[in-house]
Amino acid sequence: MKKGLEIFRDTMGIPHVDAENLTDLYWGNGYVHAKDRGMQMLLMRILGQGRVSEILDSSDASLQIDLFFRRMNWSGNVKDPLAELNQEKKEYLQSYCDGANDVFTKKLPWEFKLLGYKFEKWTLEDSIMITRMVGYLTLAQSQAEIERLLVELVQGDVSEEKLHELFPGILGGLDIDLIKKVKMNERIVPSSVLWNNAAPRMMASNNWVISGNKTASGKPIMANDPHLEVNRLPNVWCEISLKSQNRYIMGGTMPGFPGVLSGRGTDVAWGVTAGFVDSCDSWIEQCKDGKYFREEENKWLKFTERKEIIKRKKKKDFEAVIYENEHGVLDGNPYEEAYYLATRWAPSESGSAAVNAIMEMWNVKSVEEGMDTMGKIETGWSFVFADKEGDIGFQMSGHVPKRRDGISGFVPLAGWKKENDWQGFHSHKELPRLKNPEKGFFATTNNNLNEYGSASPINMPMGAYRSDRIGHLLEQGDHFTVADMQKMHFDVYSLQAEYYMEILKPLLPDTPQGRILAEWDLKYDEESQGAYLFEQFYKRLYLEVFGENGFGQTVTNYMQE
Repeated sequence: MKKGLEIFRDTMGIPHVDAENLTDLYWGNGYVHAKDRGMQMLLMRILGQGRVSEILDSSDASLQIDLFFRRMNWSGNVKDPLAELNQEKKEYLQSYCDGANDVFTKKLPWEFKLLGYKFEKWTLEDSIMITRMVGYLTLAQSQAEIERLLVELVQGDVSEEKLHELFPGILGGLDIDLIKKVKMNERIVPSSVLWNNAAPRMMASNNWVISGNKTASGKPIMANDPHLEVNRLPNVWCEISLKSQNRYIMGGTMPGFPGVLSGRGTDVAWGVTAGFVDSCDSWIEQCKDGKYFREEENKWLKFTERKEIIKRKKKKDFEAVIYENEHGVLDGNPYEEAYYLATRWAPSESGSAAVNAIMEMWNVKSVEEGMDTMGKIETGWSFVFADKEGDIGFQMSGHVPKRRDGISGFVPLAGWKKENDWQGFHSHKELPRLKNPEKGFFATTNNNLNEYGSASPINMPMGAYRSDRIGHLLEQGDHFTVADMQKMHFDVYSLQAEYYMEILKPLLPDTPQGRILAEWDLKYDEESQGAYLFEQFYKRLYLEVFGENGFGQTVTNYMQE
């Protein structure tokens, strides 16, 4: 171990890294990640590089996984962003990689030894790739899929009236006739339904912050539960404490890159939830002879072609050609005349913003600095902050495109019309943000927060039931403690059920099940029969409204998941 560097574990098994300087501190951060989550890091890298078929398994399913990640090109597109890191940050990131490699070169996970895996050193590019993977797979992928689902609904002859009922206020630019012409190479439904239940999902998340005016101590309190399915192995999160001289940060990290994404430090505490920001758009491209049409120039332009060679264990190499233009990756072969979707995810173009911001939180001393720092992360998160001076705040992050008036980004538009192109990007100060709210608290639960910014980055939020419930609880007192916050995290009262039961209760039959539901206390306790019965009713109602009388059961089951 390096001189002046100490790594130990507390009684909860949480690693603590104590170093004399930040270079050694990040070395210890990388060392701990590789020691505890080496298997996870290497698997994530193999996935991100699109090398599952080469290293793990050569099945057709693995080939499809590799094709997906090669299309995203997260590993092939990260060298330029390194130039955006200043020399100090590069040194810290390299030190993180060195710490991880110290573990890997001495003791590779035994599973990889059995596979005959030849270890390749962890690099700066690998860490930046992982930040992109985390941002897309936990946040943006669902947005991209629901936008493709819209195309399938239109092509399945779902009426425009029903579409507006399901997606109110976000269908600006909808051209039914044009969307029906799109050739879809891969169906989102029902193929996704087959694996959707088994895949790890971000169920929901919440955070809130309270000013000292509402606490027993007179100091602000920040609470956070990012969820991300803690019931999976390995867990997405890795808790760690980092300390150097007179400063520290501790909280949730993600193996593969340094720093704390959600936690507390010497001066500031911060918590994160999914922002449900739409920074992933699709365009409809008119294609033929390997080209796409542009109306303004009245020309057919050639796609950029990228060849990807996927090596497969005990099988022949697979060669894929990926076509791209300014609207992203084309979902189709432009040499076959047709209309295809091209999809672009803005954060993939924003370089090393996440690594920069997360490491910079070490230096942050105030809520204002925290908002300006984390607001520059490229993926869409909702952060709340509290500092030791008593300030609290909220900031949404995201590399969010500017679109023409009336366009939300949800509907695929004609790619040949220049007016449908992105018109730059919003700064973090245009995104939803708030400092020291008058009510003395602020909560986010993946809900619609557009009212707090000049930009409106959210078009598919979750319902406001959970944020309203948090607000109701916080409005009831002015002397809250940390213990009170812990109780709130375990609150199982359903405000949504309360609203539904006001309508349902008078209609319930006088049967054993009807009486149980009528007397239910609206709490989702583990042994609650009322909660179980309400869930069965709710799912059946959902299928009745949107399935049998709307979009069909297969599609409705997919949307419900």
